[in-house]
Amino acid sequence: MSMKVTVYSDGSSRGNPGPGGFGTVMHFVDANGRLHVKELSAGYRLTTNNRMELMGAIAGLEALKRPCVVEMWTDSQYVVNAFNKNWIAGWLKRGWVNSQKKPVANTDLWRRLIAAVERHESVSWNWVKGHAGHAENERCDELATAAADCRERWHEDEGYRP
Repeated sequence: MSMKVTVYSDGSSRGNPGPGGFGTVMHFVDANGRLHVKELSAGYRLTTNNRMELMGAIAGLEALKRPCVVEMWTDSQYVVNAFNKNWIAGWLKRGWVNSQKKPVANTDLWRRLIAAVERHESVSWNWVKGHAGHAENERCDELATAAADCRERWHEDEGYRP
């Protein structure tokens, strides 16, 4: 039986670009019926909101050590639409150029996210309205904001590995 995991993620940046961070909260039930919650976060010296949104999703998917059935939740319509509206297929077909003939930003992270998705049995993408009182989205935002503000935890490069 496949393990089912619910992943919530959010990113935050203090300027675009500026210091930033992501927060990810994962929920799963083990074979004994016990609920587990795992939180991940990291901060970066100089980044953008979109990079942090992608990093939050990547961190959650890469933290899962075996293929799972994953339900992803994020307040980033950009990330959700890339999968649900099949924007990624168009970007790949056009060589990482969007429908307005502009290069897709953050292709390094999109490639990494696609690879992380492909490791799992299935990944569904869901949008949750940000700053609207959803407990897990609010927690992700708290983690992301704290990571962006905590200079001791900043990563010097974008090579975060959970």
